Amino acid sequence: MPTPPDDERPYHHGDLRQSLIDTGVELAREGGPDAIVLREAARRLGVSRTAAYRHFASYDDLVGAVKRRALIELGEAIEKKLDSLRSTRDAAADARRRLVATGECYLEFAFREPGVFRVAFGHRGHAVSSNDDPSGDPASGPFDMLARALDELVEVGLLSSRDRKDAEIPAWAAVHGLAMLFLDGPLSDVPDRERERFVARTLRTVLFGLIRRD
Repeated sequence: MPTPPDDERPYHHGDLRQSLIDTGVELAREGGPDAIVLREAARRLGVSRTAAYRHFASYDDLVGAVKRRALIELGEAIEKKLDSLRSTRDAAADARRRLVATGECYLEFAFREPGVFRVAFGHRGHAVSSNDDPSGDPASGPFDMLARALDELVEVGLLSSRDRKDAEIPAWAAVHGLAMLFLDGPLSDVPDRERERFVARTLRTVLFGLIRRD
């Protein structure tokens, strides 16, 4: 019996779309956004490019799916970290801890998964909802968690409602900027102990730059 052409061979390893995304994540871990190549993902899975293109029409489509996965994983990591915090029975102290923990987890993810992190916040690919997970824009997860932490500061009287407006942007910019300085900038060779000190100092500066003093 003749062997069917590659384009007609069935894929026997489960959901091809999800397998391509999984492989895209692996490629991102190896080399960041530029390493995500649809042809390479298909080659690693042993399927034809035509089969892969049935699920992703372009490079940017696959990057967008990996971006979506990365943002969801970051949101889940932050949520897990926040859930692990025990209440101190001091609402103000707990609100401060939750904001700092949100920033810590963001940076931990960046340092643990630098290639995936670069995809999550790079300019290539758009992380839109898909049929696999129609729950909405995954970028809103980490951003909403930051917003929630800032709202808690208002609730306990540490941040004025006036200063709350758009506070996400400077807080996010400071933490994300620090991540990029370590990943791709002049702090990339800083020893771990120094990095921990810089992280703690930056998060403390963000926190005390936000809280009210009147």
